[in-house]
Amino acid sequence: MRSKDKIAYFYDGDVGSVYFGPNHPMKPHRLCMTHHLVLSYELHNKMEIYRPHKAYPVELAQFHSADYVEFLHRITPDTQHMFSHELTKYNLGEDCPVFENLFEFCQIYAGGTIDAARRLNNQLCDIAINWAGGLHHAKKCEASGFCYINDLVLGILELLKHNARVLYVDIDVHHGDGVEEAFYFTDRVMTVSFHKYGDMFFPGTGDVKEIGEREGKFYAINVPLKDGIDDTSFTRLFKTIISKVVETYLPGAIVLQCGADSLAGDRLGCFNLSIDGHAECVRFVKKFNLPLLVTGGGGYTKENVARCWTVETGVLLDTELPNEIPDNEYIKYFAPECALRIPSGHIENLNSKSYLSTIKMQVLENLRSIQHAPSVQMQEVNSLMMIAKNGVPPDFYIPDFDEDQQNPDERVDRNCPFFFFFSEHTQDKQIQRDDEYYEGDNDNDHMDVG
Repeated sequence: MRSKDKIAYFYDGDVGSVYFGPNHPMKPHRLCMTHHLVLSYELHNKMEIYRPHKAYPVELAQFHSADYVEFLHRITPDTQHMFSHELTKYNLGEDCPVFENLFEFCQIYAGGTIDAARRLNNQLCDIAINWAGGLHHAKKCEASGFCYINDLVLGILELLKHNARVLYVDIDVHHGDGVEEAFYFTDRVMTVSFHKYGDMFFPGTGDVKEIGEREGKFYAINVPLKDGIDDTSFTRLFKTIISKVVETYLPGAIVLQCGADSLAGDRLGCFNLSIDGHAECVRFVKKFNLPLLVTGGGGYTKENVARCWTVETGVLLDTELPNEIPDNEYIKYFAPECALRIPSGHIENLNSKSYLSTIKMQVLENLRSIQHAPSVQMQEVNSLMMIAKNGVPPDFYIPDFDEDQQNPDERVDRNCPFFFFFSEHTQDKQIQRDDEYYEGDNDNDHMDVG
């Protein structure tokens, strides 16, 4: 066991003021709620806090096509009517609307994940947290599923500069299709996604039979689940599979996407997980004592998202949090109980023991096909080419390592009178929208979801 983990935490209050539009389920405001809950439990005193740099277009183009990045940079709500062809081409519209400060939003959340990976690479921390990241659906040349820039792929590309193998684990209720697709033909990254599959559930991919191709065959692992899975079934399956994955693959670093839409009661989800069940997966991954990059992801009942990611921040800090939520700027969102943990749900569990056993055996059988960890020599790391799953030419690469470009993030000066977490004039202090506030089930920005 190493000594106490050093944790880096990335946050920029500007993300919380972003608004996707009326009736859209994605609420970046949840990030402000999460951050203030973290502050109210005084967890910031146990971490190093950073404001991420805004990722440059050239950094985003390490994975995404330059024309797509350029279009995101210049499109605005006022000009979008002139670009109907491009909006269709890049899949911008209802699910992925054009809104004010869209590109800056992408720069902030992607910058946080890139910075987190760089700090891990330089051994400046053991665990790096970016709850604003985890937008796993974005593709090389298009937006998808509320995601515009795939920060996870960019973070993994950074980690591959210093690690021969990176493990990606995803516990969002939706399949991590964008990350899987990016690395579908390589053994340099193993992707493992636990998600709802079937019934036309978005994005429609993630069958257990999807295992990767060419050099990547058996390095994509999918654990398709049905409605109503509970803590006991989920955590047992998760621990069995992830234990075998780490033993077989021997990753140098792990990226963990903690989408909170797998929680009970999520507006777009269909699982029965409690916060403690969800957090148990984080606790388990942490125990491997490998460099760990943790992100957010989905999550559409925003008070529960804030609860979940605060508990998981505590887990990463080995800190047990009292169930009574301390007073904070967003306390009314947690009323009337003001309790940190939520119980598991009551959706019928359609995952029979025989079904889960079959899935487990298929995954473990595929893992047995990997005789040993791929022998990638470190001198090959900077030259290995990546190929996108959709068959486009092999035109994104692991960028060269440049020590001068490391750590562009800016350390927050705790002695500064304008320290942005506590200043009376912070931009994210009490960021609230009347059109997003609701009490209990009385959500006046609620949309009917199937």
